[in-house]
Amino acid sequence: MLRKSRLSVLLLCAAFTAAAWVDKDDTWVASRKGWWAFKQPVKPAIPALNDPWVRTPIDAFLLEAMQSKQLRPSAPIDKARLIRRVTLDLTGLPPTPAEVRSFLADSSPDAYANVIDRLMKSPHYGERWAVKWLDVVRYADTNGYEGDGFRPHAWQYRDYVVKSLNEDTPFDRFVKEQLAGDELFPGNRDALIATGFHRAGPIHIVGGMKDVEMERQEVLTEMTSAIGAVYLGLTVGCARCHNHKFDPIPQADYYRLQAVFAGTEGKDIALATEEQKQAHEAAVKAHQARLKPVKDQLAEIEKPYSKRLREEKVAKLEPRFRDALAVPKDQRNEEQKRLAKEAEAQVKVPWYELLAAIPAEEKARRAELRKQMHAIENEKPDPLPAAFAVVNKDTAHPTHILKVGNHKMKLGEVGPGLLRVLDPPQVDAPSAGRRSVLANWIASPTHPLTARVMANRIWQFRMGTGLVATPNDFGVLGTRPSNAKLLDWLAVEFVERGWSIKAIDRLIVMSSAYQQDTDRDEARAAIDPDNKLYWRANRRRLEAEFLRDSVLAVTGALNAKMGGRPVRVPLEPEVYDLIFTEGEPDNLWSADRDPAQYDRRSLYLLNKRTVRLPFLANFDQPDNMSSCPIRPTSTHALQALSLLNSEFMQKQSERFAARLERECGDRADCKVPRAYQLALARAPKPAETAMATEFFAKGGLLSDFCLALLNRNEFAYVP
Repeated sequence: MLRKSRLSVLLLCAAFTAAAWVDKDDTWVASRKGWWAFKQPVKPAIPALNDPWVRTPIDAFLLEAMQSKQLRPSAPIDKARLIRRVTLDLTGLPPTPAEVRSFLADSSPDAYANVIDRLMKSPHYGERWAVKWLDVVRYADTNGYEGDGFRPHAWQYRDYVVKSLNEDTPFDRFVKEQLAGDELFPGNRDALIATGFHRAGPIHIVGGMKDVEMERQEVLTEMTSAIGAVYLGLTVGCARCHNHKFDPIPQADYYRLQAVFAGTEGKDIALATEEQKQAHEAAVKAHQARLKPVKDQLAEIEKPYSKRLREEKVAKLEPRFRDALAVPKDQRNEEQKRLAKEAEAQVKVPWYELLAAIPAEEKARRAELRKQMHAIENEKPDPLPAAFAVVNKDTAHPTHILKVGNHKMKLGEVGPGLLRVLDPPQVDAPSAGRRSVLANWIASPTHPLTARVMANRIWQFRMGTGLVATPNDFGVLGTRPSNAKLLDWLAVEFVERGWSIKAIDRLIVMSSAYQQDTDRDEARAAIDPDNKLYWRANRRRLEAEFLRDSVLAVTGALNAKMGGRPVRVPLEPEVYDLIFTEGEPDNLWSADRDPAQYDRRSLYLLNKRTVRLPFLANFDQPDNMSSCPIRPTSTHALQALSLLNSEFMQKQSERFAARLERECGDRADCKVPRAYQLALARAPKPAETAMATEFFAKGGLLSDFCLALLNRNEFAYVP
């Protein structure tokens, strides 16, 4: 009784302490509302500058800041490099020679604007943007961690993102669909699929003994932290274990925000029609009928050896385990059931013991049958379509403040709510409807952060660095805006233009600032070494996916098919042996049946968190275990080896050579200029032509010449 009494007192004290924190937090939060990011942006006046460099309001704000430091912008790049830059930026693919010729020949004032309009109408625009957005929301096709199980329906969210960006879905609608599409737009298929946002991050799924409450807490932590990182540009997750050390986000607010999701759970929701279900059932039966004879033959080979090995293991068991196994299953008492379960684990025959026991002749026959089995398994019908979505439970479990984030150390209970520093509305819904309040609040035109954060992401995507250099952190530890007036102008303009991403995108690429050269001037660099004032264009390497896509486009091999289930390309044998245990199971990574799928855009390749494709990993593709607002740009030897020696690049150089042979025929003076136009969107310089001529005169192969072009620094970087 004394122990129970002490426990009750401790729990009561903890509840009072949490309540005291909640009350005391109000004063602390109120005192910090003056931070720049927590104030609603007000549209500043556009600087009145009489300068021919000023083409857009963007240029006026930037030039004003440059002039305050006695700086001048850089010269514009030439038209050939400009079309290559904007085409790579807006589609992730190089321009074709015909597109370059057309632009260079067009001397009308609208020539560049027409190119932008064409590129923004391209379906490749959404594919290019989607990679950026999926980095931020930490999307992948698998769960992550040691299990890293496959998510058969997650790709529907990826395709939703591409579609939304191509259609220029207003960003406020885009936000609402992802946060509460099931609540706000019932019956809308796209809005339901959009809620896969809440499940985009990793999830720790383990076998054996499970702590259900801990696993649920991990899911809620992922959901809650994502809201802060993706939409608010705040490190909300830092308040999980204690009050945020720098930003006015009390721990109580973190758990209030988490309570919004207390009634939300992930669910794959069927989208198939009755006809699709019937057709799928028939296809599955037919597939199983093909598979059964092969499996029966395998079982016939394995049975005598498996039986002998099991009997040998049973004979070595302790009598109590052996006796329990001898009792028929339906006649065992509870103790015998426990002993039998433990015994089964001890007598199970692993594949490697079985394989060692089978004679060589039968082993060879078995191996051939397993190849047949895998070939048939690879033709298994695709699962029926389903939305990788979330739904509301009937009731929401109570939410407690957790001491140091430990689910076993509960403090006071809190209801659903939003961050108090941002003057949010009340969240009164019992379960369903909580996410609607959250979505409407974040997507509000008066929210001080939403438009700023997204406008900054658009700017960062096009200009290489954000006006706020920490796109996921607008808090105290984040960087201040390099041009606060421009950021606020863009944020308000974004809302006024109907939350159109394409409108802000177009405004940026039309600016003189975007069209500058990348050349570094030491005198200006001494004043602004980090180019925070954008007196030149930032030099940017193509992201891994678009480097690979550009290679495929240049060689003529690119399969432009959009959407659908993720593609498994063949893994290099060395990579397979490094990642997977040698031997059996021998079908842990089965490549797609159709080789044409291997040439799809990198966006559509299977994105497995724990198995990065070497080419993409070497060029800094993230594993998306956490939000990645800025990809690192590393330089190391594996990159050179990938571009020069990898099987992928060797094959593509041969394809490039075959394309040149096909398009040029016997014209000896065609191949070098055509190769340069395809790869670099320009004609070769006289010195380059001379080098190529000398190379071929000495017996050089066309495929090696093509490989060298694809290894050019100029090819890997946006001009």
